Amino acid sequence: MFYAIGWFIVAMLLALWSLATWTLHAVAVWAVSQAGVLSGMAGGAVSVSLPAWLEPWVPTAVTQALTTWMTQLGPMLESLLQSVPALAGGLTVLAWVVWALGTVLLLLVGAGLHALTAWGRKKAAAASLAASTSAARNREAGATT
Repeated sequence: MFYAIGWFIVAMLLALWSLATWTLHAVAVWAVSQAGVLSGMAGGAVSVSLPAWLEPWVPTAVTQALTTWMTQLGPMLESLLQSVPALAGGLTVLAWVVWALGTVLLLLVGAGLHALTAWGRKKAAAASLAASTSAARNREAGATT
């Protein structure tokens, strides 16, 4: 019975692991496939506007340097976002590898639970045998005297 409970728990964890991996893969592929749409937005992000309470504390040179850096980063970010949808196939391979590693780990946990159950049953059987042998010896000793 304990073997079945252990493997049932492993099977349920494997089902949850598969569902979680599938869901994260679907969300990641969707996000990657939609990244090309965001490439038009990268050019518009060249202005840094700080909250009103923070403006007095930040020197204007820092704000200008950050704006210049973001202006230079814009075209590179746009080309990167345009090439990201091609990575969706790689995400599928990565998801399968991660799923397989998690599955192997869960199966090892199941094997460990199986071995632990077998060890516990063997120990309980040995203790039961020792107790029954001791009781039989006590009965024989009492019968002979």
